[in-house]
Amino acid sequence: MRFGAFLPPFHKLGQDPTANFQHDLELITRADELGFDEAWVGEHHSGGWSTIASPELFLAAAAERTQRIMLGTGVVSLPYHHPLTAADRMVQLDHQTRGRIMFGMGAGVHPSDAYMMGISAGDQRRMMAESLDAIHQLLTSTEPVTRKTDWFELREARLQLRPYTQPCFEMMAAGVGTERSMRLAGKYGINPLTFAGLAGREAPPLGKLWEAAEDEAAKNGTTVDRSKWRVAICTHIAETREEAYRQVRAGAADWFRNYVKGTLGAVGDLPEGREVEHMVETRTAIIGSPEDAIEAIGQLVEQSGGFGSLLLTVQNWANRRQTMESFELFASEVAPHFTGSTQSLRDSQAWEASHRDDFSAQVREAAQAAASSKV
Repeated sequence: MRFGAFLPPFHKLGQDPTANFQHDLELITRADELGFDEAWVGEHHSGGWSTIASPELFLAAAAERTQRIMLGTGVVSLPYHHPLTAADRMVQLDHQTRGRIMFGMGAGVHPSDAYMMGISAGDQRRMMAESLDAIHQLLTSTEPVTRKTDWFELREARLQLRPYTQPCFEMMAAGVGTERSMRLAGKYGINPLTFAGLAGREAPPLGKLWEAAEDEAAKNGTTVDRSKWRVAICTHIAETREEAYRQVRAGAADWFRNYVKGTLGAVGDLPEGREVEHMVETRTAIIGSPEDAIEAIGQLVEQSGGFGSLLLTVQNWANRRQTMESFELFASEVAPHFTGSTQSLRDSQAWEASHRDDFSAQVREAAQAAASSKV
């Protein structure tokens, strides 16, 4: 299994936005140093909680500060962009990063963003599908693309610069626990990015979502690969469960009360004072000790039937230092359980321990022989 960081990113109202840009860049840099495989950054234009309007611009800065970590847009909201320019920006970023970019696409999560651009909320998903169809053709074919919708037109369009990654960088259709994005992924044979768990609400089981992707792929003669399926979930760990709960309790309650409910007006509720416990119990967040995280990830794998990458969604419920420490603890104590990086060390220790009496006897015999030879 691979691991990554997913940064919408959200920051509590009242914090300095200029400093938060740097904090988010520092977190991605640290994730790169710790060996995380991927980092994703979203696009938002209103609401006050997330100030990154251009994930491409942010990831270009992150690429200059990192060495190996893959960088993804999580997501570019396709209804807000012309398909040709959206594809062009990603191709440029693919060249600038020398192949470390991934293109995550979505319909846009904030209805207020769409409203300010004169886009009806009821049209966003249709527009995403129309844009994805055009972008997929632009990126995977050299034939000119001509088409006209009620919101964009392409006239013999083709990319003047082809992707650095051959034949193309990864494309992802992202969705918040719905079949719609899974079916788009299946239709085009691209990879799904699924946000597991909706705070205060029930989401379809991950296994059912994957069935939708496979069903759509079969209808369209494409294939989808579980090993390239990303699952994102809010995550924070500390040395003990009690400490992890303490670190995020106030931030999680404030986020749910003032963002999920107060800003978005989302349906669903969390019991006041037990927000953290409820999210853990309903598997909409992973919060606790490293052992708790290992158990929770195992349950996600079992429920889903298997996926390739787990993305740790960063909601900044804890303070900056605690968030960094959570990533460090996850890298050292949780990830190795699933990557198998420490198994050979365990095997070596077990082998030596099983022969310790023989080895000790050999050392004693060698010491005695050496002493005798000096007499």
